Amino acid sequence: MALGHCSHIPSVSFGHLLWLLPPTSYVPRYPRWMVGRPLLIATSALASLGDAMFGYSQGIIAANQVQPSFIKRMFGKDVTLVQIQTGETGVDPFVVAITVACLNITALFSALGSAYVCDVMGRRMSVRIGAVIYFVSAFIQIFAPNLTALIVGRSIQGIAVGMLSMTVPILQCEIAPGHARGLFVSIEYLCLNAGYAISAWVGYGFFFAIPSEISWRGPYIIQAVLAAILFTWTIFLPETPRWLIKNGFQEEGLTTLADLHGNGDVTDPAVRASYLEIATTLEREKVLGEASWSQVFKQYTRRTFIGITCQLFAQFNGINAILYFLPENLGRAGFAIPRALLYTGACALIYCAGTIPTMFLIDKWGRRAFLLTGSAALALALAVVGGLQFHSDSLPFGDARMPTADGIFAAVCIYLFFFGATWGPTPWLLGAEIFPLRARAKGMALSTVSNWLSNFIIAFITPPLFDAISGGYYFVLMGFCIISGVVVFFLYPETAHVNLEQLGQVFGDTTALDSEKAEEMALPTRSALHSTRLSTVSEETGSENTLLEDVSLDEPKQLDLNDPAE
Repeated sequence: MALGHCSHIPSVSFGHLLWLLPPTSYVPRYPRWMVGRPLLIATSALASLGDAMFGYSQGIIAANQVQPSFIKRMFGKDVTLVQIQTGETGVDPFVVAITVACLNITALFSALGSAYVCDVMGRRMSVRIGAVIYFVSAFIQIFAPNLTALIVGRSIQGIAVGMLSMTVPILQCEIAPGHARGLFVSIEYLCLNAGYAISAWVGYGFFFAIPSEISWRGPYIIQAVLAAILFTWTIFLPETPRWLIKNGFQEEGLTTLADLHGNGDVTDPAVRASYLEIATTLEREKVLGEASWSQVFKQYTRRTFIGITCQLFAQFNGINAILYFLPENLGRAGFAIPRALLYTGACALIYCAGTIPTMFLIDKWGRRAFLLTGSAALALALAVVGGLQFHSDSLPFGDARMPTADGIFAAVCIYLFFFGATWGPTPWLLGAEIFPLRARAKGMALSTVSNWLSNFIIAFITPPLFDAISGGYYFVLMGFCIISGVVVFFLYPETAHVNLEQLGQVFGDTTALDSEKAEEMALPTRSALHSTRLSTVSEETGSENTLLEDVSLDEPKQLDLNDPAE
């Protein structure tokens, strides 16, 4: 394939990352036998591994909080398993909050800055950089001698997590067929949950190495291995077709589109139609230029509201109040620490299972149905957990608490199943799909920042609030579930059943253009595509073989300015 030259370079000021240089060529490195469905699956799996690593980091810190050797090394408290179960460790809950939440605050800033990396250097490179940073952070945490080093390692890890969590949903949406975006992002979220499940079982396995410190250092070694796999994977898999076409690599974009969806045949009518739709939309967006931050808020106000609030509610509906402290909470309910870790692993499997029906139904039933069902189910489950926790607190530790503890475990499993099916994957899908390409990275960055800011708040306030009001905290979270359902019912439109280029019609977007730009918009942009010739030079003979004489599928037509602008 002939090397493309980047004719359109998004503007990045000197103040934004000096080293951030756009690529001037693109060379696919995947073997040709992968072309078609295997390449599509492998590319989706690459993205999903990035989220699995975030899920893994959640589980590690949760398991470590009930490790006596970890508590002694990091907090200077020599405690027994019984003291951990009863919550009598003597560790300041605010110190625990900082230890857990430091990752979230750096992820917040990283997600915001990653919009530039994702737009300028590409989706694939953004994942690759995230993998490198993740590996460095794992190395620091493996050998952390004290709490300061651990917090530094987790803070660096937050940079990688923020970058991956912003980029991966975009990558998934841009490679997915229009009718299967929900499936692809649900697969991604399933992998995030699987990462948490793996860490839960890894934590349970290493727990039996106590009192050796390998009981809590070992899981970080697995984390480093996952980062190395992710980095290696990015070398061979493709960039997204939409990013390639947008950044001047039209031929490579068409070929990649064909390799992902047309078994490598660039003359496939479906591939040609998809290419033309993307290119036409990009021509229209090119007149508008790359969306600025103010334009994201002003021109795409409703989309921005949805992108921000869906992630805010996902966190305030309580998921990380549960996950970050699950072994500790199950211990508080009445389970011994080994059993609490075992049941944490079981909960994680239920969490994964919740995403499976979503994979097959969210594109059919729509996003609103899942979110509304989730709000109702989560509110009921949290009410049960809170009530049982109040009852458990009135009982002495031991056999008297076990029936109540079993009830809490069952209610937590129900909560995790419904969250994994509804408010888990759907906000990531909405944030990635609702913004037009010119604003997608920035829009997704805002949505992801909302996630991490809310995540930070929940991680920081949960330990002291559990300490202060115990089961009452679950009722606070229940209130947010109810509010989230009301907001979705009245303010969220349905975004299923249309492709990315048609979502402007769902939101009724209009964009004010001056008269000069309006004239440009009225020009028959497809006629420019009519004369496009895409060719490749044979490496062996040097002869030019035309791949596609004419990518136009119909007669050039003018763009109607009264139509909603994407």
